[in-house]
Parts: sequence; C-alpha cells; structure tokens
Amino acid sequence: MTHSTLSAITLYPVKSLAGITVNRWPVTKTGLLYDRKWMLIDEAAQFLSQRKLPKMALIKTALTDTHLILSAPGMENLLLTLTPTGGAIINSTIWHDQCDARSVSREADQWLSRFLKQDCRLVYQPDEMVRQVDPNYANQTDTVAFADGFPFLIISENSLASLNQAMQLNLPMTRFRPNLVISGCPGYAEDSWREISIGAIDFRLTKPCSRCSVPAIDPETAETGKEPLTTLSRIRKWKNKIYFGQNALHNQSGLLSIGDIVQVKVTGTKQPPI
Repeated sequence: MTHSTLSAITLYPVKSLAGITVNRWPVTKTGLLYDRKWMLIDEAAQFLSQRKLPKMALIKTALTDTHLILSAPGMENLLLTLTPTGGAIINSTIWHDQCDARSVSREADQWLSRFLKQDCRLVYQPDEMVRQVDPNYANQTDTVAFADGFPFLIISENSLASLNQAMQLNLPMTRFRPNLVISGCPGYAEDSWREISIGAIDFRLTKPCSRCSVPAIDPETAETGKEPLTTLSRIRKWKNKIYFGQNALHNQSGLLSIGDIVQVKVTGTKQPPI
C-alpha cells in the first residue's frame, strides 16, 4: 500500500522574499518557526509583496542559530538578529488586517530600499504581538504571523504535475510558494481533504487558496509571464477567482520531517467545487 508522505517543507522568513527548504523544522503557534516573521512595508505601513515589486523574488534568505541573512545580486549580505528589540512599534496593514509590528533597523531599511529602488521598511512580529486568523475559517485561538491569512499552504506534487501537463510546461513548485508538499496522492486530492495529520501534527484545511499574480513571476529572474495564470483560469476558476492549493491551520506545535506519513482523517466536497 502506498502512503502519502510529506516531501518538502519550506519557510519564508520574510514575506514575499525567497524561501528556505529544510528537511525537518519546528512548528510553533503561528506556523513554521520564523515563517513570515518579517515583512516589508511602504511609507503608508502597507505590506509590500512581489505583486507590486517582482524584484523581491531575487532576495534570498538564510538562517543561522543567531541571524537571518539576506542576499541579493550586487549587494553585500545583510545580517539581522533573529530577535530584534528596541525598534518603534508600527501599526501595519496586511490586506484587511491591522497588526502591530516592530521596526528592525535603519540599516535594513536602507539595504532593501536600495536594492528594490523603493522606499520601504523591514518590520518584525514579536511573540507578544498576536494576529488572529479570520474567524470565518478559524478558531479564536488560531494565530498567524505575516502570511496572507493562514499559517500553512499545502499542495500535492501530483497537483503540480497535472497542471504542468495541462500547460505542457515544467514549472517548479517554487512558483506557488507552499509550506508543505505532499507526495503519493492523486492530483488535487487535497481539494477534498478537511482534516489530516502529518506525523504527530493535526491540520484543518478550511479554505482553498485563491491565487494572485505571484505564480506568474519567475523566482530566478523576477520576470513575469502568462503562465500558470492562463491555464489556471481555464481549469481552476470558480466565482471569478482561480485556485491552487489549500490553506491550512494546525492544532498542535511540534516537529515536521520529510517522510512523515500523511493520514487523511476527514474528507468533504471539493473546495473549490470544480
């Protein structure tokens, strides 16, 4: 009997910058440790992403025991402490959410502004600053860092294989920025999952992920093309939005490792119903 397993774990320390793929990683109350703990904001304290600044895709991230490291073409590496202190508290906006964040440093702001050619600030979410998940889809105790709305995005390998077949292309999973990738299940199987476990951690898949323009940006060049949005609009469109992957919430903290068994505990009608 073939089991579904966890085949990739990726965290994105800074919202909309490049991610880090790991073999095992702790899960905290807000999701993967350090996932979307930092974010860029503009002068109006609105979050910035590749939707507005595709060059953000070119900024790589790395983690040591003590530092977050940012690197970008033509720039010296920027080292930042993992627990910034002393910065100003800025009420920042992520979509419809208002959340407090702590400014990191003038050095970080200057480094990022110079590379992106856009005035911006880097902010951090301290542990004491709580952002709740949309109560329409979550429990009162569910919290998230600076992700768009949910702690996890889950996609199966065969969903991408099915999409690539429809496009007659071979786009990488990095285009879609999932946290967790699942192998050993049919394409789009995750559309009908409602409750699963991965290793010792239970997940609720409460909302399909509607996609914006970011998957059309090549993460290696920051250039924008027509795919996969053209094909997704043809085969994965519902109520004027396109969907790929499932947003998920977790019930426990713990540790995830590549090869963890995925058990589907509750299924339902496909979301989206296409």
